[in-house]
Amino acid sequence: MKTITLDVRTPADSMAEFTLAWKTGKSQKSARISFAKPELLWRVLTAKRWELLKILCGAGPVSIREAARRVGRDVKAVHGDVTALLNAGILDRSENGRIVFPYEAVKVEFLLHAA
Repeated sequence: MKTITLDVRTPADSMAEFTLAWKTGKSQKSARISFAKPELLWRVLTAKRWELLKILCGAGPVSIREAARRVGRDVKAVHGDVTALLNAGILDRSENGRIVFPYEAVKVEFLLHAA
């Protein structure tokens, strides 16, 4: 199953993992997108966008209009959400311009520390 992990970690931790992969030639087993703070993760991954990802998961390439129809929302609002998810690297565009979520599962990881 092709999974993407969305997590919260410092840029230094992300860079250290990248450097290790570069030096060893061993890539991660799954795709990963990291956010520096939980607030950034939640700014990108809103409830409406999560709903959108759920309907796109395993659906293959679809038009924004079709995605809007599936979630029961207006096209303009879905277009804004799609743009944010494209900018974050979570969604892709197919060769014919449709949007695609190329994963079958999403894993979200973050740790809440005591103040």
